[in-house]
Amino acid sequence: MENYIDYLNDIIAYDIRWNIYKTVLVILLLWLIKKGAYKLIERGNDVEIKKKFHSRKTVEYALVFIGLLLVGNIWIINFQSITTFLGLLSAGIAIALKDIFVNIAGWMFIYWRKPFDVGDRIQIGEYKGDVVDLRLFQFSLLEVGNWVDGEQSTGRIVHVPNGKVFTDPQANYSQGFDYIWNEQNIFIGLDSDYKKATVLLKAIMNELLSPDFKTIESELKKAQKEHFISFSQYTPTVYTKIQERGIQLSLRYLCKPRKRRVFEHQISEAIIDRFRTEKDIRIVYPITSIYMEKGNNGLEN
Repeated sequence: MENYIDYLNDIIAYDIRWNIYKTVLVILLLWLIKKGAYKLIERGNDVEIKKKFHSRKTVEYALVFIGLLLVGNIWIINFQSITTFLGLLSAGIAIALKDIFVNIAGWMFIYWRKPFDVGDRIQIGEYKGDVVDLRLFQFSLLEVGNWVDGEQSTGRIVHVPNGKVFTDPQANYSQGFDYIWNEQNIFIGLDSDYKKATVLLKAIMNELLSPDFKTIESELKKAQKEHFISFSQYTPTVYTKIQERGIQLSLRYLCKPRKRRVFEHQISEAIIDRFRTEKDIRIVYPITSIYMEKGNNGLEN
């Protein structure tokens, strides 16, 4: 009896070792195929970066899927059909790993419906940034904003679960129309010539933004066909409003999301330089005054 048990143990140990060898061989072959496919993809110098990225991801996920099937066939006894294995895998994920299943569904939704793509600037929930990677369970953002003004990069990479696309609203800065409306406010005194200030502000914006007007017009026509985006005008304008601080002049113009702070800087510098030479236009701002009074002891209170 003992000899029979030892014989069975030897057979089982042999089968396990043989399965390990076959598993290692499968992984090695798939790794070599992956490296070869990546080299072929990188040879196409004229191919867009996005296409290369998606091609690499397609190869990666396809090989992982094939690897699961082959390794499953090695280790699972009576592995007769792909349907059986996929059924077991799906049932296990659905019951024990709900979040992972939702993230995979989110990944499929991102690739199928394309709410955003690599290179797009998006906001999803409280997270905002440029999409730099799309993976099976999460996508990665190069964060913008937060403690940095003007929606410039913070340098941090934020990894967001794919399942967020089902629960959180998403804003895409790049899809459909590659420009956003930006506004800057400036306050001038009630005794200032606001009409003259309005003319000067429009001239400043037109001078800085006019090189993009043709591109904006063509992009807007394309967006109107694809997404029913329509603006009554796309050139810079100025709106006037009376506030407690004086007359508020709101500068409104179209710009690319990544150039927002650059244009704010250029327009602000141009306004300061131009308004300094105008005696009938006075920029106003909040002022706090502190008056010190001497007490009976001769000290200031």
